[in-house]
Amino acid sequence: MNGPFFLPVHDIARKPGEMREHNFSVPLKEKWGEGIVVVEAGETVDLEVRLESVHEGILVSGTVESDYIGQCGRCLTDISAPVEVEIQELFAYPGQEETDFEVQDDHVDLETLVRDAVVLSLPFQPVCQPDCLGLDPKTGEKLTESTGTESVAPIDPRWSALQQITDQVGAAESRTAEKEES
Repeated sequence: MNGPFFLPVHDIARKPGEMREHNFSVPLKEKWGEGIVVVEAGETVDLEVRLESVHEGILVSGTVESDYIGQCGRCLTDISAPVEVEIQELFAYPGQEETDFEVQDDHVDLETLVRDAVVLSLPFQPVCQPDCLGLDPKTGEKLTESTGTESVAPIDPRWSALQQITDQVGAAESRTAEKEES
C-alpha cells in the first residue's frame, strides 16, 4: 500500500493521545470534478493534516488547498481561483463498527476523503466577479459594467394603452411644474 495520499500510522495506532502532523503536496494524476469548474490533472493539492490516535481509530483533520479552473457561469469567461477546504474524519480500526473509512495495514488513505471534500466545495455556478452581468441575449456579446442608464424593456402590446396614459400624466405633471416655477 503506497501512494501519495497514504500516510503511515503504525507508530500511533492504538495509542490514544499520540499525534503526528504532516504537510505535503500531491500533483494530481487525473482531474477532479465534472462541472463548469474542475481541478485539472497536474494541479498541485497542498495538504496540512493532523493524525490523532483515539480509542476508536485515527482522527484525521486539517486543510486542503488547490486551484480550480473553468468558465464563468454567466459570461463564459475563463476563470481560475483558489479552493480551500477543511477536513475531519475518523478512520476506524478494522473490526470496529461499520464506517466509511478504515485504517488499513497501519496506513490511512486520504485520497477519497480529500477528493470528495475538494469536489464538493467547488462552486456550482461560478462567476468571474460577483456583479457579472453575463451575455447580451440578442448579440451574445459580454455585457460590461452598467452605464447608469436603464434599458427600457419592450412593452407587451396588450399593455401599451396603459403606457400611453402614464406618459400623458407624466407630461401634464411636468407642464404644471414648469408653470409653478415661472
